[in-house]
Amino acid sequence: MKTVLHTHLSRPFWTARITAESQVRVSPGKGEGCWRGEEKSGEGKGFNAAAAAMATAARFLRRTLRASEVASRLLSTSHSIVRRAAYTTGGIIDVGQPTPKSHPELLADEEITPGITSEEYISRRKKLVDALPEKSLAIIASADQQMMTDVVPYSFRQNGDYLYITGCTQPGGVAVLSKETGLCMFMPDKHKEDVVWEGQTAGVEAAVDFFKANKAFPLSEMKKILPEMIEQSKVVYHNAKASTSSYRNFDAFRRASLNNKVKDLTHYTDELRWIKSKSEIKLMRESASIVSQSLLQTMLLSRTHREESQLAAKIEYECKMRGAQRMAFHPVVGGGANGSVVHYSRNDKKIKSGDLVLMDVGCEYHGYLSDLTRTWPPCGRFSAAQEELYSLILETNKECIKLCKPGTSIREIHHHSVKMLISGFQELGIIGKGKSIQYNYLNPTSIGHSLGMDIHDSTSLTSDKPLEPGVVITIEPGIYIPSVPILNEKAPDRFRGIGIRIEDEVLITENGHEVLTASVPKEIPHLTTLMNMGGGGSTTESHEVRAACN
Repeated sequence: MKTVLHTHLSRPFWTARITAESQVRVSPGKGEGCWRGEEKSGEGKGFNAAAAAMATAARFLRRTLRASEVASRLLSTSHSIVRRAAYTTGGIIDVGQPTPKSHPELLADEEITPGITSEEYISRRKKLVDALPEKSLAIIASADQQMMTDVVPYSFRQNGDYLYITGCTQPGGVAVLSKETGLCMFMPDKHKEDVVWEGQTAGVEAAVDFFKANKAFPLSEMKKILPEMIEQSKVVYHNAKASTSSYRNFDAFRRASLNNKVKDLTHYTDELRWIKSKSEIKLMRESASIVSQSLLQTMLLSRTHREESQLAAKIEYECKMRGAQRMAFHPVVGGGANGSVVHYSRNDKKIKSGDLVLMDVGCEYHGYLSDLTRTWPPCGRFSAAQEELYSLILETNKECIKLCKPGTSIREIHHHSVKMLISGFQELGIIGKGKSIQYNYLNPTSIGHSLGMDIHDSTSLTSDKPLEPGVVITIEPGIYIPSVPILNEKAPDRFRGIGIRIEDEVLITENGHEVLTASVPKEIPHLTTLMNMGGGGSTTESHEVRAACN
């Protein structure tokens, strides 16, 4: 008598053949990357631990159960073994994101995400728990997958707090943290159809084994487990902006909210993320280096290619070719008057000869962002009006960077920049004496912001907070004068249609600061030299440059 059991749990699927002679053959179904060993009379070098365990279970069951019962009991006994084997490819576990074994070129041993070890993630969790009041519960939801259409997803980007605490870059999970339970992760339930369309994702095994959670459960079990955790807590904190209905609709959560027990977690995580560790600083240096090199190449291209869309495409190409996963935000490529729109995004115009181009760009490198702006004349020369305004913004940029040191605040630096710019605008006749209110029409932005896992990082913290070593901020003075008045701006006609911003990324150090984007030219002589460089003696390129400027 022979019983054949097909355990089609997920790909690669296994077929276990259990015979009366206690021979067990375990082989995968068809599919790329499947293990292809087979055990018979001690043969088959590829036979792994999962198969051996299944064989032992089968022999035990055969002696105690009728043959007709073997199939159902073996399925139950070996389910966890098969489930683990199901997300392996060639002996390497697939958890839905890079691991040291699957991507040794990206991650060193013990790293959960590139550059950040499991020890650092565990330390972050402990710091958060220690910062919360006694008997607190923190619920941190991952970002949702946003869809372009009913079946086409947008590129996914993880919520910063969820990534900071768990290291998981995938959608759909909920992390719960408390002093009593440690980290408990509720992971999306896996379905075979999802694996076919989207590939493997992390499950409860990966949550414990790879992300180092103390406990893990399928998301479908959260409704049985989380309400009791909420009831036993005095205060429930959650990342309100990323909160999900998967737990907000629980009666226990609603009751806690009605009793004023639910509070926003953001301030606590922002405090933790404010100062970067050595590992984080290393990643931010690389992110800044990537965007700096990429912008330099894009600036050179602007001599011959004057479409805003072309320069936007170039910066993204260069960043990704250097290792960035994505852009930090949609690039701002504003030629001429488009540069006076602070967050211009259309990038659909041709840059006219004699106009400046403003590019505000950044990239993401393994979860950490960069932010950089330069304004320059693609034709290689500033007009007199352009140079007057540019010189003022440049001087403000440089003087504000000098103020970047421990103990100073972003607000203090901002006030200094306002004084400098108002004085300069008055000298240029852009605003009249005693008309400083018009300054806000010409520069409605702050001098800078914190930078890290989000482009505006730690936003719940006040700008009065003293800077500390390990904090990364931007310094970005600017002036934005539209072609025609929009907010009652008053400016001489020669300045109309000019937008200028010069932005650098600054790391606060023990003794002062370090400019992470210093390699990108911003001095007028350096910019004009760069734009007038020959193409290594190429006559063709020289002709192209001259043609583009006519």
